[in-house]
Amino acid sequence: MDKYKNTLIISLIIIISSNLSGTDEIRTQFDEAKTLDIDFNSLRIGTAEYPDGPTGCTVFYFPKGAQCAVDQRGGFSGTYMMGDGYVDAICYAGGSLLGVEASAGVAKGIFNRRESYSWYDIPVVRGAIIYDFLPRANLVYPDVTLGKAAFESAVPNKFYIGRYGAGCHASVGVGFDPKYAQWGGQGGAFRQVDNVKIAAFIVCNALGAIHGRKGEIVAGNKDRKTGETFSTAEAVERRIKTGKKLTTSSGRTTLLLIVTNLKLDHRELRSLARQVNAAMGRVIQPLAAFDDGDVTYAVSTNEVSNSNIGVTALGVLASELAWDATLSIFEE
Repeated sequence: MDKYKNTLIISLIIIISSNLSGTDEIRTQFDEAKTLDIDFNSLRIGTAEYPDGPTGCTVFYFPKGAQCAVDQRGGFSGTYMMGDGYVDAICYAGGSLLGVEASAGVAKGIFNRRESYSWYDIPVVRGAIIYDFLPRANLVYPDVTLGKAAFESAVPNKFYIGRYGAGCHASVGVGFDPKYAQWGGQGGAFRQVDNVKIAAFIVCNALGAIHGRKGEIVAGNKDRKTGETFSTAEAVERRIKTGKKLTTSSGRTTLLLIVTNLKLDHRELRSLARQVNAAMGRVIQPLAAFDDGDVTYAVSTNEVSNSNIGVTALGVLASELAWDATLSIFEE
């Protein structure tokens, strides 16, 4: 009993000390970062970090509102107001379940800008989190203050690519042995076909390895000593031959967001989210495993119509953009 009591006391001391120190500095500007410049004025993107974590959050704000649908896969997802329907903003954050607090900060920021306080002016913010506590030795997490800072820094047509925001302490390819992992991050891609705009944004903290267009491994499952890369299937076979446990590192998550200006109803949005999420199996292997918490949101700002582009074709285009967004994280 004393053993468990001492463990509890030590844990409380760590939590108290970590949350009382190291969270004063907030960073929202990243001049050194590679950026994705897009043409999507009905979307604002904000990024904020606690460098002492490091941990952070990335906010996607729709000033005129939008409609969304979500496709959740894997066994360990963490979300805030997960579901389909109206949305003012989506907040992706580190900090595991504690990081959902950042979404409340985004809602607070939106609410403070509104002149009316009626029922219809209560902000609808949806969010999802990744587990980013390892290998850092503190419990700093994205809170209300950081979420509000990310919202207040939101600007149109600019997205930071790499180890920033929600992806600043992400990793990929942890698989069956953390020593083969590499840093992840957040990535993005944008395309316009006729009057239809499509953007894909990803926070990649995947259990699986990242694969390129030719099937090659781009990140994860890499032996740092030899430089050798290998598939997750090969990793399993190696562990079988050597008699090692076939257990994985839990708490891994990929967060994906697809945004379009094409008018879509709820059924079409759900189909879009499912189609793109399923296609991500080409990029991340394995995907949607028991130890993952993969979440994909599909959002429409409902601005344009186009009878020449159906939702299935849109899903194909968005799936390719999602692949591009993932690869953008690892490009030099």
